[in-house]
Amino acid sequence: MMNQTPTMEKLPAACRALLLTAALAALAGLGAANTASAMDKPAGKVILTISGKVSKPNQGKLAQFDLRMLEALPQVSHTVTTPWYPRKVTFRGPLLRDVLNAAGGSGTRIKAIAINDYAVEIPFSDALQHEVILALRLNGKPMAARDKGPIFVIYPYDKFAPEAVPRFYDRSVWQLDTLQLD
Repeated sequence: MMNQTPTMEKLPAACRALLLTAALAALAGLGAANTASAMDKPAGKVILTISGKVSKPNQGKLAQFDLRMLEALPQVSHTVTTPWYPRKVTFRGPLLRDVLNAAGGSGTRIKAIAINDYAVEIPFSDALQHEVILALRLNGKPMAARDKGPIFVIYPYDKFAPEAVPRFYDRSVWQLDTLQLD
């Protein structure tokens, strides 16, 4: 017998909202013990700044991360097909939701901004519903700027229906520098 569990998209809007609210509340309670050290002040070069709805800032109203801080969070890998590389590649980095949790981030929208000021909007719910990673490594090596690094927003593209994948490609910012939460 096949599993008849509905996907988030098939649930009524009120149920989706309730589930997302419950997930946010659960994430808010989880992070304090697991990520306390992640919100120390960066010792190295800042490679990611989170602004807006941040409850655990470490620099004024901002949450800033250096590479060491991001690598201290649990790491996840996705081996995926992308339009940017000729064959499947493996990306590795922390889940976006773990980074947001470390910063005490909340909201409904994330504006992801690259080093060159290119920006896209990512629904905050993507961080909860999907294993979106902030990739720091490509095929096991740190991501240089020429490899779209040092941070690249990566979705598990190969897990989505083919017709949905372009939407997630559009949200995949490389050379990520800033996340603005509203």
